[in-house]
Amino acid sequence: MTLSVKLLGTGSFVPERVLANADFERMVDTSDEWIMSRTGIRERHVLSEGEKNSDMAVQAGYNALQSAHVAPGEVDQIIVCTFTPDMPLPSCACVVQSRLDAENAFAIDLSAACTGYIGGLTYGAAMIRSGMAKRVLVIASEALSRVTDYQDRGTCVLFGDGAGAAVLGSGDAGHAIGDFYLRADGSGAEQLCVPAGGSAMPASATTVSERLHFIKMNGREVFKFAVTKMIELIEGAAERAGIKPADIDVVIPHQVNQRIIQAAIERLEMRQEQFFCNLEKYGNTSAASTAIALDEAARQGRIQKGNTVVMAAFGAGFTWGSATLKW
Repeated sequence: MTLSVKLLGTGSFVPERVLANADFERMVDTSDEWIMSRTGIRERHVLSEGEKNSDMAVQAGYNALQSAHVAPGEVDQIIVCTFTPDMPLPSCACVVQSRLDAENAFAIDLSAACTGYIGGLTYGAAMIRSGMAKRVLVIASEALSRVTDYQDRGTCVLFGDGAGAAVLGSGDAGHAIGDFYLRADGSGAEQLCVPAGGSAMPASATTVSERLHFIKMNGREVFKFAVTKMIELIEGAAERAGIKPADIDVVIPHQVNQRIIQAAIERLEMRQEQFFCNLEKYGNTSAASTAIALDEAARQGRIQKGNTVVMAAFGAGFTWGSATLKW
């Protein structure tokens, strides 16, 4: 028997330190007006010295467990969606498992960049549907400030740090997850990447001096990809739900760029109020983006009982995906 999957609770966390647009005026040739007009971002939260990705993941996970009224010992699996773990080995998820005292949980990391949270929810739901797990904690946590080149005017203003989480389970309580969609196209890998630090290009004096451990992005190509996939994901999710895009109650888009979101709204002939956006406060937090936004939308009462909610994300790889919930 295939079990239904419910979202039992959500949580999120961002660091206290804030980088406002004015701070970047002292780093690179830019301005608040330039950043706002091209991205819609006003500020972003970043880790302070000594803080780690796992610190954010633990707090977001704890908040989600409290929201779901689930004890750490009841969790069967922890999935941490990140490409910025504390260290290459062991997984960030194992660090989180220990700090949460989730002694019965298997722990793994999932790396799918900005699509990571959708991927984590998909795999967590599959574990529950198969009967291999009863409670799964999915955490999306990214320390993008650690791989952002603050000398690169084109990318440094985009990224922030943060974490979001959800507890999945089965039964009558909770919000139903009805549809998942995941895709990838590795031919676009070089368009958005961190070239060095892996086994192909291990760290060396040369890779450090050439700043190859930071995010490199072909902005024009990524923008075109993002607009196309945002539209495809929302249209596809609506079609599989048997409704039109205009009938979706709340869209939680990847918080990447306000122009990308606006282009999707216009081409789909949807309404601005259908989209929940917090990009202005956090910037692009990669996998954590849709996780933080879903938690904020729920806590602010933006999502009401009976609403159809569509999350849509896309990122490096290239990867893209969506998830549909009935609240």
